[in-house]
Amino acid sequence: MTKPIQPTQTTAFYVQAILSFAVSLSSVVIALIYLPTAGWIRAFLGLGLLYVVTSTVTLCKVVRDRQEQSEVTNRVDQARLDKLLTQHDPFKVDV
Repeated sequence: MTKPIQPTQTTAFYVQAILSFAVSLSSVVIALIYLPTAGWIRAFLGLGLLYVVTSTVTLCKVVRDRQEQSEVTNRVDQARLDKLLTQHDPFKVDV
């Protein structure tokens, strides 16, 4: 049985993702702070930003969970197939 190749993430990719998120979030927060408008408008936009961030995190978790579930299902199906193939004897004659 061949072992499936698991995709791995490098440390550089992980750091890049964290830095990209931090830079984008901080730039929008700074833009909201210096926006020349009333405070309630900045608060509304900040609340919208918070909603976008939390929904993005939720979406990432859902996609990850679905991918992990499909990997488990594929492993179970592969195990069943391997069991059937090992039990099958093409040279056995039924009498």
